[in-house]
Amino acid sequence: MSTEYEFLTEKNVGTYIASRPELQARIDGARLAEVREIGDGNLNVVFHVTDADGRSMILKQSLPYVRMTGEGWPMTPDRARREAESLVAHGAIRADLVVEVIGYDHDRYVLALEDLSDHRVWRGALNDGEYHDGVAAQLGEYVAGVAVGTSVLGMDRGDVAEAMARSQNAELCVITEDLVFTEPVFDIGRNSVLPANEPDAAALAGDAVFASAMSEAKWRFMTHAEALIHGDLHTGSVMVRGSGEAGDAADSVKVFDSEFAFYGPIAFDLGALFANYAFAAARARALGEDERAAWALGLIDQTWQGFADTDLALSERWLERDLFNRDFAERRVAEILREAALFASAKMARRIVGAAKVADIETLDPELRAPAARAVLSAARALAARWDSVAGVRDIRDTLDAQILG
Repeated sequence: MSTEYEFLTEKNVGTYIASRPELQARIDGARLAEVREIGDGNLNVVFHVTDADGRSMILKQSLPYVRMTGEGWPMTPDRARREAESLVAHGAIRADLVVEVIGYDHDRYVLALEDLSDHRVWRGALNDGEYHDGVAAQLGEYVAGVAVGTSVLGMDRGDVAEAMARSQNAELCVITEDLVFTEPVFDIGRNSVLPANEPDAAALAGDAVFASAMSEAKWRFMTHAEALIHGDLHTGSVMVRGSGEAGDAADSVKVFDSEFAFYGPIAFDLGALFANYAFAAARARALGEDERAAWALGLIDQTWQGFADTDLALSERWLERDLFNRDFAERRVAEILREAALFASAKMARRIVGAAKVADIETLDPELRAPAARAVLSAARALAARWDSVAGVRDIRDTLDAQILG
């Protein structure tokens, strides 16, 4: 695989679009009105492009290294292909919930996506006090659709084997395995917390029960190739549109940014969402918004109900209905819930002590951030201690309520 290719810049984007018929059909590369770089600067370059007629799109190009550190941290640009293919696969299942892929350039690792500028990143909307009712349930439905539609339950066995081979994503999986599961316990120098949270981080690292749970989480992440999961599903990889007023449903929900996609455990995506609802709740609690904090934790119930109801409904149309009967489907749902609790505990811990944090907590003033971070770490440890005995979503809620709501 070549890592020598021309990078997109503000100056050559128009020429690039004009050279790609599938892009030129959607936007005029010769008559661009605006080109803005909007990426976070870590892994990719991302441009928002608008032509003179107001038509627009997003161009996302993978670089052969981690941009924030330069060539000293090489990174396969083929992750762009995996992202494109996963979005197409997921879009075939729930087109209403997945960003549209306009085209993919295999030679220059450029992914062209529909422009969602009329949407907001859900994390930002939540941090600003918005609601967008119904999003959590729809995300549960999305995960269930992917769980069946990309697995042996809904696809031919040979097609699954081929898709699994194409989606191998070892390089990015190692990042997850290290940052999410190992480093919160065994710091290699990338962890950081406020001075006030140093005793909390030390208690987490010294918690043998938590470490044992992380060994289970990492093993399942590495070995349970169940479906083509998103791999990094959180409130920052979901776009929403609507008034944001309490009681108003979102009129559009779009999942994006699936470059960590691979064949992995279904519960990982659910656990990531649960953890992010916990961050939103901890933020609200720190700001004295107790009612909103309880509402945020209630998103866990909505996502889980959306998943469980959809998954069990889809089980009636599984390709295999002899051994994989209703009893099996219900056992699988129960096991997925336990694993979601396990993965949620990992995700909560890593976003507090690890290298990549979340704005929900980080944008709080330090005097509010420290107790919010402490509450999340306490919740992570408590959930890790009981994940394998979770019998219903209420068990997860009770654990998080006690630690975050107080």
